[in-house]
Amino acid sequence: MTASARRAGGISKRCECRGSDGKRLGASCPLLTKRAHGKHTLHQELPPDADGNRRRFQRTGYLQVKDAQADLDKIRAILDLAGDDEDAQRRVGDLLDGLQTKRSAIPDPPEVSRRLGVGVPLNGAMTVGEWLDTWLASKKTKKKTTGGYASHVRVHLSPALGHLRLDRLNVGHCQEMFDAIDEANDVVAAENAARREQTARCTTGRAGSPKASERAGLAAERAKLAEMKPYRRITGPATKQRIRSTLRTALNGAIARQLITFNPASHVELASGRRPKAVLWTDQHVARWWETGEKPSGVMVWTPAQLGAFLDAAADDRLYAFFHLIAFRGLRRGEGVGQDWVNVDLDGQSLTVAKEIIVDGWTPVEDVPKTDGSAGTIGLDLATVQALREHRVRQLAERAAWDARAAEEREAGKDTADWTDTGKVFTAESGEWLHPDVVSKAFRRLSEAAALPPINLRDLRHCAATLIHAGGGDLHAIKETLRHSTIKLASDTYTSLLHEVDLEIAEKAAAVVPRARRAPDSLPAE
Repeated sequence: MTASARRAGGISKRCECRGSDGKRLGASCPLLTKRAHGKHTLHQELPPDADGNRRRFQRTGYLQVKDAQADLDKIRAILDLAGDDEDAQRRVGDLLDGLQTKRSAIPDPPEVSRRLGVGVPLNGAMTVGEWLDTWLASKKTKKKTTGGYASHVRVHLSPALGHLRLDRLNVGHCQEMFDAIDEANDVVAAENAARREQTARCTTGRAGSPKASERAGLAAERAKLAEMKPYRRITGPATKQRIRSTLRTALNGAIARQLITFNPASHVELASGRRPKAVLWTDQHVARWWETGEKPSGVMVWTPAQLGAFLDAAADDRLYAFFHLIAFRGLRRGEGVGQDWVNVDLDGQSLTVAKEIIVDGWTPVEDVPKTDGSAGTIGLDLATVQALREHRVRQLAERAAWDARAAEEREAGKDTADWTDTGKVFTAESGEWLHPDVVSKAFRRLSEAAALPPINLRDLRHCAATLIHAGGGDLHAIKETLRHSTIKLASDTYTSLLHEVDLEIAEKAAAVVPRARRAPDSLPAE
């Protein structure tokens, strides 16, 4: 729409009087001679609609010409906001055309300008779901962070709140969403318990095949089990805190764009989402787990004996050095598979974390560490240096074997590529990047084969914190090795006192106070 077209409009005045037949009197109106008789009408050419059809804004009924002129000036200012952008011209045309139909007030041009720049509906009727989509599209955070936001939006926020108008969202709406999550958790917990009970009915309780008399009953119970929903995870307190954080951040973005003035997510009350405390798999906890299948904490840590049993079981695996490195030096999974040989100094006994490989959906993506503090150099003990040297020898042997096989297959007419030199410490047998999920599956396979109580691969990092503490390292040493931003995280989550260390500290503390009687050696035996 050209500048001349935007100026195509004006103000006129006409008589609105009608006769008994309902028709305008026009020139026959007896009041035409009066100067103040009649009402003012404004008209303005609008940009064409999406189909290219011509549109015109017209509004009558103004008693004062200054009022008509004020609205016409607003309309032209709004049209000028679009400039030569055809899409923006169509949007402002749709806005003004809709106002004409509803007899709504002409909005202030600065308000329209803000909405036009953000790319949101210009009529103020934007929904929460529309804003969440717009906000996500504008995020410049790391892929993994943005993926977490997108998951919260897709699974929780849009289904519960997406249909509501953004400017009408209140604390009650947000609280109802979290109440619904709690109710769904109750359902999931009940269904999981029912499935667990049904699973118990599907076993004979003894080794060997069931007796003939038992088979029919077992078949019926197993048929019931097949119809039940699979085990599902509940949305825990920490996850709910993250969901609220995502909503709060998105709404803060809307406030920054001046789309709303109040953030209801900041006033929702939730149960504390504290990080679970790391707990050792003591003999008592292991016995309880075998009996009930329940873990004492969301973060479980192997004892040194259990870790040693795992490493012994994994000693011949091609990824042994990966698990050894995480267990003793606390690298994250993505940091381990993303580690470059160029950043490993075996002679100097150090390793610099500079890259990580994360999963975007299912696709591995190389990125810098999650925070500035995550990038850093850590020392390597001699045992870890030896494990990495042996791994390097194994990797070079794999490369030679791969290239030899590839050459043979090419001679046979197959299109087989040579070993891919990615420069990574841990790779697939072809030399290509190692998918993070591969090491997680390998860890589960090896730990189950060793008949050890369950921990996640990331819990090997927690084992590293415990070993550092047991070796005499304080919280600062743990913070530096694990590359945390604060000492509080190490204190709250990653330190789990070994029983022997705890007893030693307790004895030293008791010895500080002199006593005249009942020395430990004289205590009666139980």
